[in-house]
Amino acid sequence: MLFIGLGKGDITAFFKGIGMLGYGLPQHYMLSIETPLYARAFIFEQLNQSKKVCLVNCELGFITPALKQGVLGILQEKHPELKYTASNLLLSAQHTHCGPSGYSHHVLYNMSTPGFHKGVYEKIVNGIVEAILHAEKNKQKATIQLGKSSFAPDIPVSFNRTIDAYNTNPEVRKLSHENRHLGVDREMTLLHFISETGQALGSINWFAVHTSNLPNNFFRLCSDNKGFAASYLEESMQTENQHYIAAFAQGACGDVSARVKYNPKLPTQRGKWEGYFPDDLKSSKFNGNLQFEKAKEIIHNSTTEIKDETIDSISVFVDFSKIDIHPTFTNGVEGCVTSPSCMGVAFLEGSIMDGPGLPLFLGKIARAVARRARKKELKVAVRDGGEYEQFIYRKNKAQAVKDIGVASGERKFLGNFAADKIPLPGFSDEMILNIKKVAKQGGFDSPNPWAPQILTLQILKIGNIGICAFPFEITTVASWRLKKTLEDALQAKGIDCVILCPYSNEYNGYITTNEEYQLQLYEGGHNVFGQWSLNALQQKFTELAINFCKQESERIPTDVQQEIFTEEELQKQVFFQSKRIKKLNKTNN
Repeated sequence: MLFIGLGKGDITAFFKGIGMLGYGLPQHYMLSIETPLYARAFIFEQLNQSKKVCLVNCELGFITPALKQGVLGILQEKHPELKYTASNLLLSAQHTHCGPSGYSHHVLYNMSTPGFHKGVYEKIVNGIVEAILHAEKNKQKATIQLGKSSFAPDIPVSFNRTIDAYNTNPEVRKLSHENRHLGVDREMTLLHFISETGQALGSINWFAVHTSNLPNNFFRLCSDNKGFAASYLEESMQTENQHYIAAFAQGACGDVSARVKYNPKLPTQRGKWEGYFPDDLKSSKFNGNLQFEKAKEIIHNSTTEIKDETIDSISVFVDFSKIDIHPTFTNGVEGCVTSPSCMGVAFLEGSIMDGPGLPLFLGKIARAVARRARKKELKVAVRDGGEYEQFIYRKNKAQAVKDIGVASGERKFLGNFAADKIPLPGFSDEMILNIKKVAKQGGFDSPNPWAPQILTLQILKIGNIGICAFPFEITTVASWRLKKTLEDALQAKGIDCVILCPYSNEYNGYITTNEEYQLQLYEGGHNVFGQWSLNALQQKFTELAINFCKQESERIPTDVQQEIFTEEELQKQVFFQSKRIKKLNKTNN
């Protein structure tokens, strides 16, 4: 047995009129609350209290470095006896697209708010801490049951939204658009927790489907399909335990949508794909119910008890902007590298199925500007030579076919433009207007990158289970390759069940396969560190796993540290009231 504690905290950061994060659009903002948002904490501690780990799943779009730093700061200052570190605390998100924005210290992720919003940030940090302290208070002797089950092919729960990219992978059977539901991981993995007296305490599961049933014209704060699934399971278990806690965590959903039907009558900016019903909220609840029913099935029919009671954890900060990849991880190809993060124009244009972004006419202009800027950049690099030429050569090797819209690592737009000099008028798009306003108040002046480059890889060992956490959205085939790498690397640690835990600890874009990247669809455009990002992730996770397999006293530490923001830098990107928010507030008064 272990000591297991479960807790729940409220992170409903509602401030009328501010933008929501999932679609990255300022015009997607909150007017009311459809559902509260929660953080759910799960603590696993050895009976001798020598080691413990804590996993928190949050009903948010993603986790930012600022959130984890804030949570750890409070725990280490006010509760040092709990002994929380970056390695034994894992924060993950279930990726709702109808959650708040404004809680990042990296400026680019605050543009839909617009700006850093202290109220949002503090509500989320305090709610996560509340969940952890609640779990600490409720620790008791308990066991873990592990279960897995796959959805039948005819259950309309998940669909590959970029089947053309999926089909570029050599290991897959080529699928038609009509069979795109087969181009996903349809298996749910669930951990169920049972007290010493046999009472059901709670559960957490991982399943791959985008939490984006609710579109960018839905103006209510909501946890979407996974949030509904969690509430349905908690309600259904109340007869056994009125405090039952259920988390529905995210799987490899980078190319997986819950939207199944094309409806040409829908507005272009909303996107013309919808869920099982014309009513988006009804579709969200329907999809959540499918996940709930599968979780309930596993709990009652498909679990085996975990006998191994060892707990361990490890994490490392990795600078993904400058990884030289060994040919072992690239099928023998030499000279493969990553570069500072770059978001493609394909990313700015959004996902056709799950949420369009930049209007297509602006996308065409952006591509033309980006291509001219790259030609000029290469010309200057050849002329100047030296380290600059080497850097540009490396960036072009990494980013390859991508039309670079935002060089977030280098702090440039469309190739070589500062934030206040973007060659697109503010009146053409609200996001561009917000960028220029934040730039005017100095929000883009920090020497730090606009999106995090130094990111966490983490492994929690709970018995024979390895929960492998990383800060990306990963596509289906990329996840298969990564999981095989980790299964091989962690055997020596006694781990024979690997669970991938994306959207963890921080966030910066997608991981696709190299083959998928070449098409430069939305996912490839948001694969920010370049065409060999998956290979780099496999290499760095292998290095971490090798270190993890050593005795703790023999593990090699790293001196890489994350970016630090000063109070002055944060003040310059602080939330400001757009005309829309001012109008809403005036109406309320």
